[in-house]
Amino acid sequence: MIMKKTILSCLMLAGMACSASAINIPDSLNYTARIGYNIGGTAPIGMPATIRKMNSYKIVANVSYGIDVQKDLWNNWGLLTGIHLENKGMEIDATVKNYHMEMVRGGESIEGRYTGRLVTKCDEWMLTLPIMATYRAGRWLFKGGPYVSYLTTKHFDGYVYDGYLREGNPTGPKVEMGNEEGTRGTYDFGSDMRRWQFGVDLGADCQITKRFGLYADITWGLTGIHRSSFKTIEQTLYPIFGTIGVMYKLK
Repeated sequence: MIMKKTILSCLMLAGMACSASAINIPDSLNYTARIGYNIGGTAPIGMPATIRKMNSYKIVANVSYGIDVQKDLWNNWGLLTGIHLENKGMEIDATVKNYHMEMVRGGESIEGRYTGRLVTKCDEWMLTLPIMATYRAGRWLFKGGPYVSYLTTKHFDGYVYDGYLREGNPTGPKVEMGNEEGTRGTYDFGSDMRRWQFGVDLGADCQITKRFGLYADITWGLTGIHRSSFKTIEQTLYPIFGTIGVMYKLK
């Protein structure tokens, strides 16, 4: 699946390059097409005591396609904006203790304090609009500023296994969670996710040739991925991702 998306991305970039000569771009504007890979996850600020161990992190095929426009304004300073179609996701396996959770087991919804293994899968497709200040230094373009994203697709689900839930409170009735289908507890909090996300983006572009270059960005969400009314997970989870990719200057 990752290889198919990589090939598709290369074909899209090639198509942008082939059609660039047909685009009438004003001389004062710099247009750039980008294809990148996002790696990161949704996480609380600081590791809470209830999360005892991160057992595994699975890399998923997170791609980013974008068209940016940049204008030099004064000396080496300028502005950049654009539109990006992005996929941000993760899959983790963690060990938790006294972790507040709500789940479904055997067709019954239960809530309480969970201790054991937990698998979480998060997948988001979004349209992102960055608004960034830029500083040009030779072949480098440094950039930073806020962004806003609108989620077109959102999933946040998973299951718990090899543990137990204390219903209601840490001393409540004990419900065992097994490792087989039907003995696990499952959860789905996708409907509780925000449609709009806000954050900051810092990065740099490096022009390798007249047309082609490389870029890297770090995006840090300032709003949690779930609505403020969502209290099942006690910690606020923020989207924190890094992006690396290739770019093509359209003029």
